[in-house]
Amino acid sequence: MRRILFLNRYFHPDHSATSQLLTELAVDLVAGGERVCVITSRQRYDDPDARLSPVEKWQGIDILRVRTSRFGRFHLGGRAIDYLSFHLAVIPTLLRQIQPGDLVVAMTDPPLISLVAAWITRLKKGVLVNWIQDLFPEVAQALGVAGMNTPLAALPRRLRNASLRAARVNVVLSDPMATRLRAEGIPQAAIRVIHNWADKESIRPLAPEENPLRAEWGLTDRCVIGYSGNLGRAHEFATAIEAARLLRDPTDPVWLFIGGGARHAGLRHQAAAAGIDDGMRFLPYQPKERLSWSLGVADIHWISLLPELEGMIVPSKFYGIAAAGRPILFIGAENGAIAQELRRHACGFTVPPGDAEQLAERIRLLRNNPELRREMGLRARRMLEERFDRAHAVTAWRALLQEVSGQRLATPP
Repeated sequence: MRRILFLNRYFHPDHSATSQLLTELAVDLVAGGERVCVITSRQRYDDPDARLSPVEKWQGIDILRVRTSRFGRFHLGGRAIDYLSFHLAVIPTLLRQIQPGDLVVAMTDPPLISLVAAWITRLKKGVLVNWIQDLFPEVAQALGVAGMNTPLAALPRRLRNASLRAARVNVVLSDPMATRLRAEGIPQAAIRVIHNWADKESIRPLAPEENPLRAEWGLTDRCVIGYSGNLGRAHEFATAIEAARLLRDPTDPVWLFIGGGARHAGLRHQAAAAGIDDGMRFLPYQPKERLSWSLGVADIHWISLLPELEGMIVPSKFYGIAAAGRPILFIGAENGAIAQELRRHACGFTVPPGDAEQLAERIRLLRNNPELRREMGLRARRMLEERFDRAHAVTAWRALLQEVSGQRLATPP
């Protein structure tokens, strides 16, 4: 019986976005009778020094964790070494594990891991599916990473495209991302859109008085503007800082930041420099079992994406906010994937980066109109249930894997 092998740098018990998505999909496939193996690292996203077991059986999933370098994600040079070490470490594991007919699903952490997966899967007579969370090297080029806008940078792009053409199918997160792949010469027949998701059962809307964290964190009777998750190089926060300065008043919202990321320290520094840090709260990532509460603390959430990265990334936090039933303020491109969903479902507003006046005005509108917040939150939750729930995504994945394997997958219970 063939297996499904997933390849990604992070997996359970890690709580980063791609790790959680992969963990949920793997658990659901095993519950439906599939044989699943995950090849990953021994680290956690927020703890490169973690020493996870090299071999583990968890909820029926075989987990193989390879040894890699441990420089962490906060310095680009060290991160590149970590990436390379994972590439090298997975080669013998893939050579041992892949059997003819196995499905290999390669994610995009580390970048270009599809190159390794493509040639080994072909050699071992497996079937390759690429699950593309972001487009590299385009993201690095758009962010101005050193060396990525030279003539030599065209080589990794050509190699990446060759590995995508070698796959049976490439799963992307949005129509704009699919459009970008078609422009790179990837056949339409080899591209499939399956959105990321949130679990409507584990994240539910909560009224403020029902949320124990409101009292625990001293936020009772305050309007809370929330940001939850990674604040990385792909995200913009200067607009939010300026909006917070414009709104500065003892009666105006508390800005709550939960999580971390490469730009988290910069945000705190700029808030202090602007003299508005007294209206801001900073908390670490919360355990998964508290996610429904932590997302529900905020009355309004904001997320951001640099416009030049549209079609390359879709922020996963969007889905959790929708599951929590909260209105969404998106700082980004008006024609982007998230902006289109907000307009289609009338569950939030899009603000161009740099327009702090408009962001502040949108916050005032929502702060002063609890009924509008409630209605937008209900529409966000409805959008999640109809389009972006975990069950929908797993159904789409099961159908895809059955299609590419030519075998009927086990019937889920």
